[in-house]
Amino acid sequence: MLKKYTLLGIITLLFVSVIAACSSASKNEAVEKKTQRPIMVQGPMPIEAENFAKRLKNVKEEKSGDFVFYIGTLDNYPVIVAKTGKGMENTAAATAVAMERYNPIAIINQGTSGGHDPSLNVFDIVLGERTVNLGSLKTADKAVNEGIDPTIWKPMDLMASEGSAGEDPNAEKPRFYEGDKDLLAAAHAVKDTYTKGKVVDGTIGSADVWNNEVDRIKWFHTKYGTSVEEMEGASAAQIAKAYDVPFLGIRVLSNNKVNGGKYNPNTAAANQEYVYEVVKKYISSMPSK
Repeated sequence: MLKKYTLLGIITLLFVSVIAACSSASKNEAVEKKTQRPIMVQGPMPIEAENFAKRLKNVKEEKSGDFVFYIGTLDNYPVIVAKTGKGMENTAAATAVAMERYNPIAIINQGTSGGHDPSLNVFDIVLGERTVNLGSLKTADKAVNEGIDPTIWKPMDLMASEGSAGEDPNAEKPRFYEGDKDLLAAAHAVKDTYTKGKVVDGTIGSADVWNNEVDRIKWFHTKYGTSVEEMEGASAAQIAKAYDVPFLGIRVLSNNKVNGGKYNPNTAAANQEYVYEVVKKYISSMPSK
């Protein structure tokens, strides 16, 4: 009888241990899932953000000021779509809010753009091997009635020193933000999924200026090597660099003044379809997956 009870006790103890281990593993999995840092996909306007947001699962919406964050999952991994609003200030602020609130593991800034490179056409996509602020400029020193000449304005690197950029000769050069190599690798890996145009590496220029002067566009293309221009990417790249978070700009040409490419709003949805594939690939290549 004693042996019978001893055996029963051992079996009971083993059963309780297995249940406890399973419960502990389940809790650890839940904690890990909860603490996974999300991938953030940014789009300035509804047309550039909401198509992607609709493809996420388990979506909830949060707001901060004018910024909207669609929080969901893609392939069981947390992904946030941020509708930042147009312009450098909106995007910088939305990115900083996201850094503090969500602690993203990577940021993709995507949307439409205007072409600078005559070899690129509407629906072509540029991967931001580099992103640069085209609006940070120092004018020439001219007196009254000496006129205006934007072609001799100098670039100004606001990150070059903590002193006055106007007094630092080292600041008179463009600041290029390099696209993250792992995000670029994911984008390259799914290039063949995009069939509406070419996907190329290039330089994305950003500023709170909408350039319609073809000669000025050509000037930027020559001086900065820009492939396209938009109004957000460089500010997001600057904040991402400050927080040491991987960043990549992905921009589709919605028009191209230098070769007569007419504006097509359908490019915004096409770009989000491609970026969706990039994010899926990036998730599948992450070490934790």
